Amino acid sequence: MTDNAWTRWPSREALGRKGATRPRRLLGWVTRSLVLALLLWGAFNSSPVRGWGVLGAVAGILLSAVVAWALFRTTLEHRLWPSLALYGLLLAIAAAAQAADFRVVALVLWCGCAITALERLPIAAALPVTVIALALYAAVNDDTWLTTLATTAGLALAGYVLRLDAEARGNAQRLLNQERAARAAEAESAALAERARIAREIHDVLAHSLSAQLVHLEAARLLIEGGADRDQILERVVAARGMARDGLAETRQALSALRGDMTPLEEFLTQLVGTADGAETTISGERRPLPAEASQAVRRVAQEALTNVRKHAPGAKIRVWLEYGEDRVTLVVRDSGGSPGELGATGGGYGLLGMRERAELLGGSLDAGPDDEGFVVTLKVPV
Repeated sequence: MTDNAWTRWPSREALGRKGATRPRRLLGWVTRSLVLALLLWGAFNSSPVRGWGVLGAVAGILLSAVVAWALFRTTLEHRLWPSLALYGLLLAIAAAAQAADFRVVALVLWCGCAITALERLPIAAALPVTVIALALYAAVNDDTWLTTLATTAGLALAGYVLRLDAEARGNAQRLLNQERAARAAEAESAALAERARIAREIHDVLAHSLSAQLVHLEAARLLIEGGADRDQILERVVAARGMARDGLAETRQALSALRGDMTPLEEFLTQLVGTADGAETTISGERRPLPAEASQAVRRVAQEALTNVRKHAPGAKIRVWLEYGEDRVTLVVRDSGGSPGELGATGGGYGLLGMRERAELLGGSLDAGPDDEGFVVTLKVPV
């Protein structure tokens, strides 16, 4: 069928009981119990039939209950032809009850078919069922034609109102499910972003630490090959061990920073620059706390830039500027240049590419290249 207002089924959320409140479910059970009690009362009190006839009527009522349950399942699964067949069976049971003089049973079944068809079937399929059921009801009803007309109109209106109420409940349930799915997806996305952030921090710390260790170990290798004395070689090995120890400390600091616990940026830069010979730092602008990601970016870029100076221009003078702007923080690391060291080819991998990626992830930029004197790295991060 074409998906339009006439041929569209009520949603599964509207036809099902999932999401219904406890009072609504209780009302449904009470209503069904009253209908069943009315049918049984009609079988025992509204007909002169006794004995086996009453037992047959009770069996027919129980059969109607089973058919109604099956009808609930088929409409919930949007199976049109089985649903219409079950409605036809209910109408036939009602006609048999009327022929056997169980008038109350027949009237209740016809009214129930008229109402539930409008509530649970596509409009195009519900209208014929409702018209047939109400026509049979009107044909055997003893009231005046005006009363009968008002009753049939009221039954049709009740069925349509129940349909609108069910669709509204179904829409609310779908929106609730979508909101829950969106929240779950948002939580999963946040978890993945946090994992990526942790992985990036650990990667950056290890890249810096291992690169620095490699510098000293490579220097030790060259000293051994050159026949240097034991003290020179030992100095490089001890330095590599110190770098390994510092790497572990930096890893702990990175994890602390991810929890929002980190040393002030100015203090960190001062300590970092203090480990390099001939280096100085300048801080300008109104100092203020930075977001964790921006602060970590400045720290990692400063570490990598200083490591690159040690590798590619050993002995060069280093100047570090940190400027707090209105909407961004700027870090500049400049060296005075010098002869390439013997270790210039070691430790490649992270370098400028990693620093640039970190800046771009935060919406910032990183420029690096030679100037008149040496090499300069400029990081700008929005805050």
